[in-house]
Amino acid sequence: MYKYAKRMALIISALALTACSSKDSIEDEINNRASPEVLYKQARTSMELGNYSKAVRSLEALDSRYPFGAHKTQVQLDLIFAYYKMDDVASGIANIDRFIRLNPTHPEIDYVHYMRGLTNMQADNYLFHDMFNIDRTDRDPKNAEDAFRDFERLIKTYPNSKYAPDAQKRMHYLKNRLANYSIKVAEYYIKMNAWSAAAVRAQTVLEKFPRTPTTERALEIMAIAYEELGQEQLKDNALSVMQLNFPNNPMVN
Repeated sequence: MYKYAKRMALIISALALTACSSKDSIEDEINNRASPEVLYKQARTSMELGNYSKAVRSLEALDSRYPFGAHKTQVQLDLIFAYYKMDDVASGIANIDRFIRLNPTHPEIDYVHYMRGLTNMQADNYLFHDMFNIDRTDRDPKNAEDAFRDFERLIKTYPNSKYAPDAQKRMHYLKNRLANYSIKVAEYYIKMNAWSAAAVRAQTVLEKFPRTPTTERALEIMAIAYEELGQEQLKDNALSVMQLNFPNNPMVN
């Protein structure tokens, strides 16, 4: 009975995949015959309905078949947004970079830089970790670093952009995320008795991410590491800063 049920499940899955493939092939054939006006209307309708995968197929067909058409730049902007909604980071970043390279003076270029930050920030987020409140601040911060630079570039280059205030808020979040990552690394060095590396990493937090919630922990790590290294003066300096800013910390009481 189990083998029969398993066989039936495989058959149903195969039929479903065949049906989807057939449907996509028919849709691709329709797109290949459609005029640019029809394709763009289809894409906009799909986006309004939240069907971004279908919108992308229409937009990609439009972009490849009519690269110099009337809607060429808007098609690229729509693709950037649709890829973001689909969580397709690679395609999103590739199209963003292409747009910036080909349209550096476009009226909406600030929006494109903003979308680059959003796309990289999205790549750094793990939905299921957030849903189940799992702390993964120790994960690779590359996308977070890229997002921070993207938002920073937007604010410096287009300070009056309507996207600048939100970019500033996101930079604050990313600053805390990157500081937390550095603390995780410093704590790992402590576990490995790599005292010098731990002190340097904690010092980096103070220099690159000042006024973040991790400042107190960074000072603690520096004091511990300098004590192990026999650097009494540096340890006393760290404790003095802690006494001034965190007088209730047990290490200074």
